[in-house]
Amino acid sequence: MAASAYDTVIRGGRIVDGTGRAPFTQDIAIRDGRIMAVGEVTDSGREEIDAAGLLVTPGWVDIYTHYDGQATWEQRMVPSSLHGTTTVVMGNCGVGFAPVRPGDHDLLIRLMEGVEDIPGTALHAGLKWDRESFPDYLDALERIPHDIDVATMIPRSALRVYVMGERGAARAPASSGEIERMGALVREAVDCGALGFSSSRVLFHRSIEGDLAPSVGAARKELTGIAARLAGGDGVLQVVANIGDDPT
Repeated sequence: MAASAYDTVIRGGRIVDGTGRAPFTQDIAIRDGRIMAVGEVTDSGREEIDAAGLLVTPGWVDIYTHYDGQATWEQRMVPSSLHGTTTVVMGNCGVGFAPVRPGDHDLLIRLMEGVEDIPGTALHAGLKWDRESFPDYLDALERIPHDIDVATMIPRSALRVYVMGERGAARAPASSGEIERMGALVREAVDCGALGFSSSRVLFHRSIEGDLAPSVGAARKELTGIAARLAGGDGVLQVVANIGDDPT
């Protein structure tokens, strides 16, 4: 029997390719993880998929999620993975669960519960605090075989509390040394695989008790000092701005 020309051929699907062109019905041939042909594919694949009557699209990237806890204990990133999403981005809005010192676990849970309405009972039950640094958190994610890809940013509120302690949680001004330390930890996180750094200045981002998120109202020099460590284009900076009055 002749060897198959392709690893996979998807046949007769209605293709929506993301370019804005009208949907069209053709075959797709894949070899070594790359699309080799789109059209009428006459050669066979080791795997043949009949996609007649189905949509065939590129993977969808959901750039705004809060699976920060769930991704550490669950393989399935539902509901996103049920809807065609192939990559989720988390660590948004400056909230998340690393870096963290042992005494601040509850603070970060209460913040996530208030900002994103994720039940604290679920977070308390699921989170295993077996890491402290952000690289440790990335390693914890890597150990779980998720059903889709996950990517994350290092969150500013968690970072601020980690470096500044109670002063960070109380939204006190950061010293030059603390800004330098936060920038160094962001640089380390990106070097280890984080997408970048996220922050929020939104006044309704509060803990379940109503306390403003630690990042809200932090001085501009703090944000620019941290952002400077991402110079060179190898990390993104997400800032969720407040519309209206600013607490600074």
